[in-house]
Amino acid sequence: MSSSEWHIENRSISPNESPSFKGLENLEITSETGSLAIVVLGASGDLAKKKTFPALYHLYRQGFLPADEVHIFGYARTKISDDELRSRLHGYLVQDKDASPEQLDVLSKFLHLIKYVSGSYDSEEGFRVLDKEISEHESSKNSSEGSSRRLFYFALPPSVYPSVSKMIKTCCVNKSDLHGWTRIVVEKPFGKDLESAEQLSTQIGKLFDEPQIYRIDHYLGKELVQNMLVLRFANRMFLPLWNRDNIANVQIVFREDFGTDGRGGYFDQYGIIRDIIQNHLLQVFCLLAMEKPVSLKPEHIRDEKVKVLESVVPIKDDEVVLGQYEGYRDDPTVPDNSNTPTFASVILRVHNERWEGVPFILKAGKALGSRKADVRVQFKDVPGDIFKCQKQGRNEFVIRLQPHEAMYMKLTVKQPGLEMSTVQSELDLSYRQRYQGAPIPEAYERLILDTIRGDQQHFVRRDELKASWKIFTPLLHRIDKGEFKSVSYKPGSRGPAQADELLEKAGYVQTHGYIWIPPTL
Repeated sequence: MSSSEWHIENRSISPNESPSFKGLENLEITSETGSLAIVVLGASGDLAKKKTFPALYHLYRQGFLPADEVHIFGYARTKISDDELRSRLHGYLVQDKDASPEQLDVLSKFLHLIKYVSGSYDSEEGFRVLDKEISEHESSKNSSEGSSRRLFYFALPPSVYPSVSKMIKTCCVNKSDLHGWTRIVVEKPFGKDLESAEQLSTQIGKLFDEPQIYRIDHYLGKELVQNMLVLRFANRMFLPLWNRDNIANVQIVFREDFGTDGRGGYFDQYGIIRDIIQNHLLQVFCLLAMEKPVSLKPEHIRDEKVKVLESVVPIKDDEVVLGQYEGYRDDPTVPDNSNTPTFASVILRVHNERWEGVPFILKAGKALGSRKADVRVQFKDVPGDIFKCQKQGRNEFVIRLQPHEAMYMKLTVKQPGLEMSTVQSELDLSYRQRYQGAPIPEAYERLILDTIRGDQQHFVRRDELKASWKIFTPLLHRIDKGEFKSVSYKPGSRGPAQADELLEKAGYVQTHGYIWIPPTL
């Protein structure tokens, strides 16, 4: 989980945002028998209040968490009562002034499914109490021993993962195996480099088997990210185009228009590469660059992601630009001599038959001039350009991940009129226009439901995690040692000028005079 998500993508979440119902209706509710206990560890923290519990509430409203099977437990060090936790959550789930009596009734029933247990993260006492509460719930649901399901969601800083995992294994797992299970969901950042990630994987791996561990990256739950495999492998038009013969370069971009906003101390421990690029953007890269899997089974998909990660060659120094926005070190929680990058542009190159010679530019930054995340696949120039229109720009396939989810293809067309002149336009699939009245489910809703259903397709496997850290660890160690410096850039700008120079060097051709405008309803 990035520092952005630890503080809920650095944006406030309106308690009366539309609950995300539609889009999940075709998913099957699990037919597993036995009660389901969902434990939110770190229940009093921001992530739990603003993401985890709202996701559970929306799933409950849609019928994916039946009241006769499910009970939800909050666990944290804060000493509060059940009612105090419910009161704290209330405003994040529904805003009373906008809620109907029916909504308030559903909310009340959901909140009464929640019970709170206070305890330490590194001693058995609190977890013994938690296990007792879970067991009482299971007895009340007439679950036979070993048939119950227990899901533990770590809405916690990674530093306590080993101790919490040990306490769960010691005190809270299913006592026998009769079609029941125990699963844990861990948030990123999962380590700070290859060594620490492997150490953490080993510590947790000694306690839980890989099928029990769900390493969550919420980008894999985003609608447009989940659409990528469908786009690539269900549409004949892309199959012959998706290679080095036709594609000039690929950009995967994440921009935020604000800085660390007083949370620089946390961010400074990680920086933009660990925070965004090594996980979120690299997951998008995998889906864009991987080969077609044998099937949609989770292991087949994750096998192909590992293969493409292992095909990435070492990053070159002259294909990296690091930046730090002016004023970052004014934050009293940030060291005066900090070299931590708040901006990075990194070129990845894949050594295989499909992608040899095609640069993948992964770029992320804070305090920039806009907020967006998108993928930009730029195609090569048309050979023998009889219209003399190359200066207008190349064809591009753009996937806008956020905001204003959309996919559009930039094309050169004839400008209306009597003259034979050309102009750039687009074929546009904007979700808000095409799918009116169909709210896009939140990423956390999808992923929590996947964990209950036992579908690991959208979660990171251990060897995949290892391969991703292998790519970036040498560069990160040099940054940490001060051997690779961040250049300064002005807040509200595009980032360091050197990043645009790197983009040009990579072969990207800027389109001049064309701006995509989200269509109005």
